[in-house]
Amino acid sequence: MTGKEKQKLAFRFFNEVGIIHQLGTALFNKRLPDGLHVSHFSVLNHLVRLGDGKTPLALAGAFQVTKGTMTHTLSALSQRNLVRLEPHASDGRSKLAFLTEAGRAFHRQAIESLEPMVLMIEKNMDLDRLAGVLPVLQEIREVLDANRET
Repeated sequence: MTGKEKQKLAFRFFNEVGIIHQLGTALFNKRLPDGLHVSHFSVLNHLVRLGDGKTPLALAGAFQVTKGTMTHTLSALSQRNLVRLEPHASDGRSKLAFLTEAGRAFHRQAIESLEPMVLMIEKNMDLDRLAGVLPVLQEIREVLDANRET
């Protein structure tokens, strides 16, 4: 494969992923309660997957947004009692974000709300093929995550 062909392949891949992201986000946003967005769910999902007790700065780095943006997101989640913000034990200037039981329940409900999307995918494609793609996507995510500065 030539350099030009590799570039075209990479562009096609990221173009498809981007379109899938846009379509999936729009569908998911329709299922979330008013005022909450996929960006809010994503923070809850991150805390469920990797554990809570994270600083806004650490979360901002994970999502590659500004600390101000993450502070705003955490504030919206805190106002809905989905996260609890507590002072950092060793850094008085910082806070830590913890999931509340309501946040965990919301996370579960949000995932359950995806059932119509899952049924649509299942109706239109082979789920075994989809499962086969996941390890490749995970590997790509890991490579990109490890090379954020590139």
